[in-house]
Amino acid sequence: MHPRIAVLAAGLTVTALAAGCGGGSAKTTPHGPGTGRPPVVVGSQDFTEQRILGQLYAQALRGRGFRVRLKEELPNRVAADQALIDGQIDGYPEYVGAILDTVAHDRRPPTNGSAAYRAVRAFEARRGFVALTPTPFERANALATTTAYARAHGLHDIGGLALVGPFALGAAPDFDTRAAGLPALRRAYGINGVRFVPLSLGAQYPALNRGRIQAAEVVTTDPALRTGRYVVLADPKRVFGVQNVVPVFSRAVLAAEGAAFTRTVEAVSATLTTEAMRRMNAAVEVDKRSPSDVARDFLRSAGIT
Repeated sequence: MHPRIAVLAAGLTVTALAAGCGGGSAKTTPHGPGTGRPPVVVGSQDFTEQRILGQLYAQALRGRGFRVRLKEELPNRVAADQALIDGQIDGYPEYVGAILDTVAHDRRPPTNGSAAYRAVRAFEARRGFVALTPTPFERANALATTTAYARAHGLHDIGGLALVGPFALGAAPDFDTRAAGLPALRRAYGINGVRFVPLSLGAQYPALNRGRIQAAEVVTTDPALRTGRYVVLADPKRVFGVQNVVPVFSRAVLAAEGAAFTRTVEAVSATLTTEAMRRMNAAVEVDKRSPSDVARDFLRSAGIT
């Protein structure tokens, strides 16, 4: 029997579960739809956005009376998926494209959002898990320019770069050979007049500001994109794939926790727009606030807790 299902079936106490799993808080409210339900372990990965997401889901569930522990800083998505399979966690937020690429090993994942989500749901269902409703936001790779450059050249999407003449594009060193990198952009959008400039993480924005490059690979939830100094170019051909977040949970755990558990998780997901995630990422990375405090304030402002 799956170890976490065995815990649910045996009805172990919160104290016993905490002794077995270690770390985190099971703090909860004395009343609510989660009162009397089995304890749950929610996981999150070891980077800013995932720490925030873990806190958002955990705090919202605790506010409804569910007993939740947060197993934070799983080192990467492979480790997070293995923790789910092994029963160390009951669920965690993951990105659609990451599941299809890294976990399902789909060589040609769908580039349509609905099709990608259906593929994830089917894949997780075969393993005994449920992929809940995706968030509005995506943490996807993208190309960005300065606002001034976009305005000067009438740029709105990546295809417009094929018309601007020679330009320099800055990105991680593997971008010029990566499958979903420069070769794919050339094929999809006919972009040929590109001088590639390899850059370390975080160096792309100063390089754009100085005019060293005219376009850069960015992540759509980067805090710097809140400043208004940059324009993220639309990717209508979905070269960079689909990367909305789906909370993935054990089917048995969702059944044991009841419908209010799922409703609470999906209520949080529905509030998570790109601007909201940029703002929360900035609060942690720029303002140096804790993910816990940032999540608490967001949930209160959204009327969830």
